[in-house]
Amino acid sequence: MTSVPLPAAAAGKPSSLRIGRILLYAALTVGAILMILPFVWMVLTAFKNELEIAKFSWLPGELRWRNFVEAMQSGPFLRYFRNSLLIAVGETAFTLAVCTTAGYALAKLPIRGSKALLNYFILLLLVPFQIILVPLFLIVKSIPLFGGNNILGQGGIGWLNSWWGLIIPLGAAPLFTFLARQFFVSLPSELAQAARVDGLGEFGIFWRIMTPLIKPALITICVFQIEAAWNGFLWPLMITTSDSLRPLQLGLAIFAQNPAEVQWPYLMAGTALATLPMIVMFVLAQKRFVEGMANVGIKG
Repeated sequence: MTSVPLPAAAAGKPSSLRIGRILLYAALTVGAILMILPFVWMVLTAFKNELEIAKFSWLPGELRWRNFVEAMQSGPFLRYFRNSLLIAVGETAFTLAVCTTAGYALAKLPIRGSKALLNYFILLLLVPFQIILVPLFLIVKSIPLFGGNNILGQGGIGWLNSWWGLIIPLGAAPLFTFLARQFFVSLPSELAQAARVDGLGEFGIFWRIMTPLIKPALITICVFQIEAAWNGFLWPLMITTSDSLRPLQLGLAIFAQNPAEVQWPYLMAGTALATLPMIVMFVLAQKRFVEGMANVGIKG
């Protein structure tokens, strides 16, 4: 039996695909190295002494583990960690409560103008946070009956320099409402109809039937919101004046107030400790997080 020779184009196709794959992997490897290099430098610097930093050596002569202890002792960092944890947990809980209910309403309830509301949320995704920063500050300052304000929101400071101001204004985002809505849309409406026939109320359908089925979306929202709250800097800087409310990222900025006196080992040690919880969180939630992001656009 004689073999039929392949055309030249077909014979050369596997070779071109192999070359393209090699180039793709090379580009991804270079990109990964460029992204991880600052993190590696930060960790290595956290173990150095001042002399090694002055002459810029990549590897420390000895691993100075006490840099981490001394960094924590140089300021009230346990309080900063606690504040960041409270803000992250509070914002995430508020986000899950508000955004999932709004997403369910947009996806499953017969609301007049729901398409217009959805387009409004999509439009809000295009608005940078810096544009609404000043109006948001004025709204928080004018909350009635808080911080010495009267019923008209005048005479006091409202939610400025308070846990309310740190948690509530940033506790809900259009992105999370849109993400929750996309997952609820993907669920069959027959589930809700059957529950209604059995006499279950709308909140019961949302809480007991629909929400357990969108765990990837819930984990994705939690990862995004916790990361944003943990790394928050600009908003806490604007509305807080008390050191007792200062979060971790604001506390780390104390080290860099005077560039001539920056203690780089302590700064890098504190930054490494601040980064560690986010790395652990992503590693633990990676599977569900990737699944949630892959299914964001499953239905329109």
